[in-house]
Amino acid sequence: MMLEDHVALVTGAGRGIGKAIALALADEGAFVVVNYNGSEARAMETVSQIQEKGGRAEAIRCNVADFAACREMVEGIISHHGRLDILVNNAGITRDNLLMKMSEEEFDAVIDTNLKGAFNCMKHISRQMIKQRSGRIINISSVSGVAGNAGQANYSASKAGIIGLTKTAAREMAARGITVNAIAPGFIRTDMTDVLSDGVKDSIMEKIPMKHFGDPEDIAQTALFLASEHAKYITGQVICVDGGMVM
Repeated sequence: MMLEDHVALVTGAGRGIGKAIALALADEGAFVVVNYNGSEARAMETVSQIQEKGGRAEAIRCNVADFAACREMVEGIISHHGRLDILVNNAGITRDNLLMKMSEEEFDAVIDTNLKGAFNCMKHISRQMIKQRSGRIINISSVSGVAGNAGQANYSASKAGIIGLTKTAAREMAARGITVNAIAPGFIRTDMTDVLSDGVKDSIMEKIPMKHFGDPEDIAQTALFLASEHAKYITGQVICVDGGMVM
C-alpha cells in the first residue's frame, strides 16, 4: 500500500479519467475524497466501487470554479481528516466552437472551470501542504494545451494555462517538499470521445502513431506514479500520455 494513511482529493471524479484516478489511489490505500458538481449518483458510484474493494472514500459536492466553495471544501477535509496529501485537479468541461463563432460565455465557462478551478483548489490546499512540508499536486492538462486544437480555443487556452500554473507552483513550493506536475492526456476512451462519429475517430487515429485511443487507466497509473514516493524527485514536468501524438 504505497499511499496508506494519505488523504487525496480528486476533482471531477464521478466518471472517466477522474474516476479511474480515484480508484487507483484508493487501491494503494489512500482515503479518497471524490469531488463532483453535476451528478451525485455517479460520484456515489465511484465511492461504492472503492468501498466494495475494501477502500475508503467519500463524496463532496463543490463547483471548483467557485473560490469560496473550494475554500470551504478544503477546510472541511482538513478539519475532518487532519491532513491533505494529494490533490488531483481533473475537473473540466468543453464548449467547443470556432474562435470566430465562440461566445464570451463559452470562453469564460471553460476558463473558469478548467483553469481557475485548478487555481482555486491549489490556492486553498497549499497552506496545509506547506505546513506538512509534503504534498503531491497533479494537474490534468491535455495535448490540446501543448499543441492546440482547432475548435477548442477556450479549452486549449485553459489547458495551456494549467501547464504554466503547474511550473510556477512547482518552483514556489519545491523547497517545502511539495511536487507539482501535469499530465497531458491524448485521446482517451471516455464519454467525451464515445460520442464522436466513426469518421472523426478515424481522422484522429491517423494522428496517433500507436493507432489507438488510450484508456482512463493509462492516465490513472501515471497519476499514481506521480503521487507516490517513486516520483519524489520529479516536479514541474508535463507528461504526455497520448500514444505519441506530441513528440
